[in-house]
Amino acid sequence: MNSTTTSRRAAFRQHVAARQGLLLAGAFNAMSARIIEDLGFGAIYLTGAGVTNMSLGLPDLGFIGLSDMAEHAARVRDAVDLPLVVDADTGFGNALNVHHAVRTLERAGADAIQLEDQVMPKKCGHFAGKHVISTEEMVSKIRAATDAREDEHFQIIARTDAAAVHGIDDAIERGHRFVEAGADILFIEAMEGLSNVERLPALFEVPLLINIVIGGKTPVQSRDTLERFGYGLVLYANAALQGAVHGMQQALGRLQSKGQLDEDPTIVAPFGERQRLVKKPMYDQLEERYKAG
Repeated sequence: MNSTTTSRRAAFRQHVAARQGLLLAGAFNAMSARIIEDLGFGAIYLTGAGVTNMSLGLPDLGFIGLSDMAEHAARVRDAVDLPLVVDADTGFGNALNVHHAVRTLERAGADAIQLEDQVMPKKCGHFAGKHVISTEEMVSKIRAATDAREDEHFQIIARTDAAAVHGIDDAIERGHRFVEAGADILFIEAMEGLSNVERLPALFEVPLLINIVIGGKTPVQSRDTLERFGYGLVLYANAALQGAVHGMQQALGRLQSKGQLDEDPTIVAPFGERQRLVKKPMYDQLEERYKAG
């Protein structure tokens, strides 16, 4: 493990612990991660839903596995320097699978992972028909995750979907058990009602992540408001995905209707901007440097 990785993880841990509502933007591939970094965000979340939607064209119903997320994590890590949180869904199995997943994703470049307490195959947190495993089974998974990490600054985010299944009180009780088991950050998914959003951070010793799903169940609040409530992380897991889908529909819709598409910056990113984002000038310099003769 190099010093850069260690210092990045330590700084990220401190930033989250400050409970200042750090915006965590979701990426679904290396290019989306580049854009997030270029725009000045402080951290990146590799979204399982985004990888499923954009790579497979399928809904978030548990169709991807550890190898998919590890491969995408390695690509994103090569592309950006920001702290990287990886969605590890249910840990892809039991506590032993979680142990293996943590080792795999840590080596792939993750700085934190998110584990959830849904029954496999999981569903998007804002879908109906979810089921959760027992508190005891999830506690075992969290313990396996904390045992498996090599770097003490590598963070475990424990997510519970129990609010939609058994009610908010059960989710809160599970949260306390997850923290006792060693979770560094708590994530109570699909909260409904502003009163719950406001009161939850004060109930726990560790920082909370809040997931804002555009069109989902949790009421949208500004980052400043969520910082005032005491959240450590404010996640927009699929804002980039939804923006990209809309952009493709706009550009290709114009192409289909008009039969041609010019370099209109209100519709498409200019050619030069695309090359800047993928660091083409840097590779031009390298090509010149290594040119034979």
